[in-house]
Amino acid sequence: MGPVGRPSPSSLPVPAGGSCLILLFCLRLGASCPQSCQCPEHAGAVAVHCSARGLQEVPRDIPASAVLLKLDANKLTHIPNGAFQHLSQLRELDLSQNTIETIGPAAFSGLAGGLRLLDLSHNRIRRIPKDALGKLSAKIRLSHNPLHCECALQEALWELKLDPESVDEIACHTAAQEEFVGKPLIQALDSGVSFCSTHRKTTDVAMLVTMFGWFAMVITYVVYYVRQNQEDARRHLEYLKSLPSAPVSKDPISPVP
Repeated sequence: MGPVGRPSPSSLPVPAGGSCLILLFCLRLGASCPQSCQCPEHAGAVAVHCSARGLQEVPRDIPASAVLLKLDANKLTHIPNGAFQHLSQLRELDLSQNTIETIGPAAFSGLAGGLRLLDLSHNRIRRIPKDALGKLSAKIRLSHNPLHCECALQEALWELKLDPESVDEIACHTAAQEEFVGKPLIQALDSGVSFCSTHRKTTDVAMLVTMFGWFAMVITYVVYYVRQNQEDARRHLEYLKSLPSAPVSKDPISPVP
């Protein structure tokens, strides 16, 4: 008999458990980045690039270790509540150049402490979602949105930390006062204009009209009440006049002794 040859490395059996671990590892790597996006990693920090991918909603499989998320130039129209709640390490969020019209009041929950920059420029936002943005400490970009300049917008801006590099590009697409349409919002506010004072004046006028209405109703009721009493008194007097008078006695009254 000839010598028994040694088995080649390729013919050695591979433990089933090892192949399963390798498969799970590969699946984990494939699921760590949203489809069609790129997720470069540097020193444990992940940047997720999903720009111009035709996305209509925020991906759900964004890595929890992401520090940068770019969702610009997509087709997002709404940011739902809790869209980024698992991204506690996120530092920069780019949502610019979409068609965002509405933002849920809890859309950015979980990001209040760490987020440094939120870009919402070049969207279709008309009114600032105060509940969604008021708790953020990040710099916010809101330029090139069809904002409606009114008291609610002015009050919301008092609580936001606007990005100084783009604040001059925030303009009034529509306004409570027509003379400010198309003008930079900051320029209007710096000139001393207060949209809230106009709102309060409108409210005061409405309140005055309402009070005048109630006063007119009270006066009308009083006049009606007086006239009704006068009519009743006149009828009563006529009734008394119509009664026959009592006969007068002709006997002289004897003097009292």
